[in-house]
Amino acid sequence: MFKWIHKFGSPPFVYGVSKAISPWIGVASLILFAWGLYMGLVKAPPDYEQGEVYRIIYVHVPAAWMSMFVYVVMAISSAIFIIWRLKLADVVAESSALIGASFTFLALVTGSIWGRPTWGTWWEWDARLTSELVLLFLYLGYMALRAAIEHPQSAARAAAILAIVGVINIPIIHFSVEWWNSLHQPATITRADGPKMHISMLIPLFIMLGAFQLYYFHHLLVKMRAGMLMRDRRARWVSERVEGGRL
Repeated sequence: MFKWIHKFGSPPFVYGVSKAISPWIGVASLILFAWGLYMGLVKAPPDYEQGEVYRIIYVHVPAAWMSMFVYVVMAISSAIFIIWRLKLADVVAESSALIGASFTFLALVTGSIWGRPTWGTWWEWDARLTSELVLLFLYLGYMALRAAIEHPQSAARAAAILAIVGVINIPIIHFSVEWWNSLHQPATITRADGPKMHISMLIPLFIMLGAFQLYYFHHLLVKMRAGMLMRDRRARWVSERVEGGRL
């Protein structure tokens, strides 16, 4: 077991596996995006209350879900780095930050666009919106902190602590609609009595969730490869790959 853990913590091994599987994940993501958008924007029926406006859900909801998912990955990776000094975990956290910030920004923009026709305003200091905005600031703060500290180890440790502390915001985002009087609609999928959406609308949403998930993993692997090469640029395994033309 420990041999396998050590193997998956080895940059040369992870680099090789990443290079082999990332193109397939990227292709699968594109297929799901095309399928999900067609099903959601063309095949799914209009909503009985919001009409065609609700279709932005097929981008907004996956982006919002991924904004939280990626931060949790970043926080867990940071904790592993702090506790076990596993450098590859720090690579995962650092590589996730910009992707997670992009998802968060997309969730805020699409939520604002959706809010205009449904709430009559582009922005409201609603609990869900405000906590999602805080999440964006956490991502930006993480990246800024790493850039501000010159010593790489000190920068990684300080950013890891920030990521771990900031994870408290994730349950606040998730439960904010239930804890406070909020304009944001309550959960329609993760309900104890089952989803409130019709199956014809729900299936495209799940397809888009899968597409966004694969998109993240593809970009994570690509950014991890670049990060490993930068960190280990003087290591023997990098030199061997450069000489063999296997980058």
